[in-house]
Amino acid sequence: MLSPGKTAFLFPGQGSQFVGMGQKLAEKSPKAAQVFKAADQILGIDLSNLCWYGPSDKLNDTHNTQPALYTCSLAALAALREHTGDFVPAFVAGHSLGEITALTAVTSLSFEAGLKLVRERGRLMKLAGDHQAGGMAAIIRLEQEELVNICAKVTMESGLQVQVANDNCPGQIVISGHVKALELAMSEAKIAGARRLQRLPISIAAHSPLMEGVESAYREVIQGHSFGTPDTPIIANTTATPIHTSEAIQAELNSQLTAPVRWRESMVHLLSAGITNFVEFGPKDVLTGLLRRIDRNATGYSIDTPDAITKLISK
Repeated sequence: MLSPGKTAFLFPGQGSQFVGMGQKLAEKSPKAAQVFKAADQILGIDLSNLCWYGPSDKLNDTHNTQPALYTCSLAALAALREHTGDFVPAFVAGHSLGEITALTAVTSLSFEAGLKLVRERGRLMKLAGDHQAGGMAAIIRLEQEELVNICAKVTMESGLQVQVANDNCPGQIVISGHVKALELAMSEAKIAGARRLQRLPISIAAHSPLMEGVESAYREVIQGHSFGTPDTPIIANTTATPIHTSEAIQAELNSQLTAPVRWRESMVHLLSAGITNFVEFGPKDVLTGLLRRIDRNATGYSIDTPDAITKLISK
């Protein structure tokens, strides 16, 4: 079994969703089924049905994607804990909206409070996207410094904003911004030698200045929540270092709306702290895949099906 002192729990963000996510877990795990049922009751919508049967365009709407991923990830955690009890890792980390999932996992937020927070976060981010058409794209095999320069050049010349949004792993960086600026930056990146460019299934420009229009409203939402002291250190997206207090958590959540996610550095911090096992909760295995590119010697487990749980607890 995993050693708590050498294990970190990870929670994914937008882009991991797919129609059917979490359904097998809910069918096999009473605890996972309870999480989905609770989410339906709290939000007053059939979120479970949306996760399991779609349609995909509705699931990919940011307003729905964020609570759907939050619920699916915590259902996976609940399913694992049917077998492990209250296993407490040494650290947790969440990618973008996954940071709020992580806060719930370490009891800084209640499930209901976290669910309402991500629902409102998604609504506000969608509102910002409706005001200024934005998007995100993954750039493969181009150095971060070069991409930063490309985004700055495009922003200056076009008057439209685009910036590096996620430093995910060596060779994969995500840029975010106005649709036209994004397209221009992708063209420049291709000329500069990027191996591949891929638009992400996200309807907004997260972690970019395009979110500034809803920043004050989101700050009020954050201030309306009470954050407890996490029972496990959480690595912050914007600093790649642990945060422990309510004040630090509020500052982090406010900042990450427009600031880049320093995921590669976050994982390097965990590795340097002696973490050797990483357990990702939620659909797909995006974070586990990034981990392999950061350190081939680290061991990642993706928990999204009953079979995945069986394999993990048999270790």
